[in-house]
Amino acid sequence: MGAQKKHPVTLTERDRDELIRVTRTGVHPASSIMRARVLLALDTSIGAVDPKEAIAARLGVSGETLRLIAQRFAETGGDVHATIARKKREFPPVASVVTGEVEARLIALACSTPPAGYARWSLRLLEKHVALIEDIPDLDHSTIGRILKKRGCVLI
Repeated sequence: MGAQKKHPVTLTERDRDELIRVTRTGVHPASSIMRARVLLALDTSIGAVDPKEAIAARLGVSGETLRLIAQRFAETGGDVHATIARKKREFPPVASVVTGEVEARLIALACSTPPAGYARWSLRLLEKHVALIEDIPDLDHSTIGRILKKRGCVLI
């Protein structure tokens, strides 16, 4: 029984040479080298392929890893470099709501006199007052503490 029925991996001679070069020379990330070895082991252009379990045991990966790499090879249209390289992010990272202006406003609030009935600012009291201010986004007390600690502010 072949290693892959759904997504057969067929490499050209040029692709095989490139993958062999990646696995044997130069400095490449370990994950890229592992994926290159998997593609070489799954290559059907050289003849019969070992069973999936034998390839997985020989390379020290799981059968699921073999399936995913073969699937990615098929999804990229047989592009070897796109298969062994790291995936690009689909979505950009979410920008932080804490900007320099927010930090400055928060520090100014923490340095001001506490409201009547309180001897000092606490993180939870700051959290409640930040929620009341419309210009500043709602922040958790742990986020407020991290900001104050980063800037060296001490609540006394």
